[in-house]
Amino acid sequence: MEGSNLKGARRLLPIVDRDDCLTGFYIIYKLYKLSAKFYILLNVLNNQEIISKLSTIKTAIFPITLAILVGFILDWLNFPVGWLLGPMIAGIIYAIAQGTPQPLPKIIIMLGKAIIGIATAFRFSPETISLISTYTIPVVWCIFITAALSIFKGYLLSILSGVNRSTAFLASIPGSASVMVAMSEELEADSIAVAILQYLRLLLVVFIIPTATILMFPAIDQAQTTTLLVSGKTNIPMFGNLLVIAGCCGLGIWGGKLLRLPSSAFLGSFIVGLTTLWGAPYQLQVPQWLFAVGLLLVGIFIGVQFDWENARKLWKAILIDIGLVIGLIIASFGVGYEFSNLTEVDLITSVLSFTPGGLEAMIATVNELGGDAGLVLAIQLTRMLIIILLGPGLTTLIFKRMKSSSAATRKLKVKS
Repeated sequence: MEGSNLKGARRLLPIVDRDDCLTGFYIIYKLYKLSAKFYILLNVLNNQEIISKLSTIKTAIFPITLAILVGFILDWLNFPVGWLLGPMIAGIIYAIAQGTPQPLPKIIIMLGKAIIGIATAFRFSPETISLISTYTIPVVWCIFITAALSIFKGYLLSILSGVNRSTAFLASIPGSASVMVAMSEELEADSIAVAILQYLRLLLVVFIIPTATILMFPAIDQAQTTTLLVSGKTNIPMFGNLLVIAGCCGLGIWGGKLLRLPSSAFLGSFIVGLTTLWGAPYQLQVPQWLFAVGLLLVGIFIGVQFDWENARKLWKAILIDIGLVIGLIIASFGVGYEFSNLTEVDLITSVLSFTPGGLEAMIATVNELGGDAGLVLAIQLTRMLIIILLGPGLTTLIFKRMKSSSAATRKLKVKS
């Protein structure tokens, strides 16, 4: 049964064979080799400013090459979302081998998210907007239920691991890790612990949910969901198609940063891609090899940030948090199941809409299984918006109440 699910999911991928995928990555590999030779030439010319910039690119060559190798192996083995999980595993191994996190230039993950954003836009249908408005009440209720489960998970983490409650709560709020880490010092939380536990949550969500979903649920017939291309429009050559995608990515990254959107590269590129798709007189598509490149860039960027030394110091909290995150994932599956029963939205789309984070991985999974990527994106973005608007204030309120209650407890002890 599991094998048939995987085979069914494979048939839903865009019509680009493995040779095309290999050709695309071979070109990328050649570009990296060329950049290394160019670096040596500049070293001879002693142009220090350019050398310092290219040295960063040179250090990224090995982990990205390793990511391509591991990603290809997992894809060859028909591993679920292999081009995302393989590079992530490669990045973690590389960071552990080096002894410290090996952060890559930020442009890498921005490009990866932009490509995934464009691919999502090209699957988005106008009907999705009216569909989510129809299910407003169930969507909001399910979002608040998953948020309450996350807060309860933070409470359990603080009791079982000994981590202070502000740290545990900030580490448990999904979907806006950078905001939570930025708030940690203001709320007297351990910023390093918050960063590591948020990173751990992201790793577990990205590893477990795509794999479990693809193994548990059969793929949906593509005819039942949004189409990859807009019918009735003229085809353009692949080179022109890629130029349009490149322009959308560049404009989306710039616009997302300018407007300070959450997950700016992804959401900015999605908006630009959607506008281009609906306004252009041509059929547009993201080739499968390019989509795999986007997954690879996101995976390797996340993987190389693994901090083994700090993880060892927090081993007790990490072990407990692993169990709690797995429990939270199971609970979110239950929420998705009930949402599917209430609304008759397909089970794959429902389950992936209420996961505790990992937006890009969920979009990749729903694309692979043939669910409604537009609806998953709309619900996930609604959840993210609610968290960004209410999360900081709610966390501050909880923290102040904890401080006042602890102060009252101390006064009672003094009186007694």
